[in-house]
Amino acid sequence: MRAGIDLGGTKIEGIVLDTAGTEIARRRIAAPRGDYRATISAIHGLIADLEADSGAISLVGVGIPGTISPATGLVKNANSTWLIGHPFDKDLETVLGRPVRLANDANCFALSEAADGAAAGAASVFGVILGTGTGGGLVLDGKPLTGINAIAGEWGHNPLPWPTDEDTPGVQCYCGLTGCIETYLSGPGLARDHRAATGEDLSPPEIAARAANGNAAAETTMARYEGRLARALASVINIVDPEVIVLGGGLSNLDRLYHNVPGQLDRWVFSDTVATRLVQNRHGDASGVRGAAWLWTMKSDTAP
Repeated sequence: MRAGIDLGGTKIEGIVLDTAGTEIARRRIAAPRGDYRATISAIHGLIADLEADSGAISLVGVGIPGTISPATGLVKNANSTWLIGHPFDKDLETVLGRPVRLANDANCFALSEAADGAAAGAASVFGVILGTGTGGGLVLDGKPLTGINAIAGEWGHNPLPWPTDEDTPGVQCYCGLTGCIETYLSGPGLARDHRAATGEDLSPPEIAARAANGNAAAETTMARYEGRLARALASVINIVDPEVIVLGGGLSNLDRLYHNVPGQLDRWVFSDTVATRLVQNRHGDASGVRGAAWLWTMKSDTAP
């Protein structure tokens, strides 16, 4: 059997799947923050607990909010910054005593939804994470695209396209640049935008709920967010032209996105029609961890 591990900012989730993709066991624990060795130890303990629940696990796939640099073999581009500069996959293999396959968490999400989720059967899928951060993953013909630099799909660290006066000058991203898509479309980005406009310190679900109840300021914030999301997704469609875009992360639970964003794509996509479908994920919070387990059945390519 194979296990998947999804390393998030606040939790670590593990799952065991049989060869047919049926879930055998699942557990979730709190994620250590700021401590690399504690993170390794927590995953070691989680795998031991999953084995106690399900029996022997031969293969482990891990999704992280970053990637392994092909040049150095070390983690880069991780918003869980304590992972950066470490050979995370090799250290896990040493501790676990078995092979580990590691991928970006957005790639794992996209792979899960392409395999047996909301985009099953589609030849090209772009999976979007709208949560604490903003990421993306590409799956082409059932295979996750990693890219020669291991950054394929890193949509969140492109600048917001076609910026308006409301979008400028933007705020600084943790990556060091200003105006990244992540700073606008992540959960903290949405909350920050509303706070800047109104002085109200609300969570994204609270903002959306107020908008649904007729609050004009909250509605304006949500409309601004949807316009930015449409522009950002249009830039992906113009380059990749995927059949399906699947949304994941906490903000993907906002139903209004699926009603209000597709109709805005026409303005920005360089085509007479836009057939790309925008859909909510099928597997919810489990999609990333399922995709990590699927890493052992679908090999990654470095080029389309």
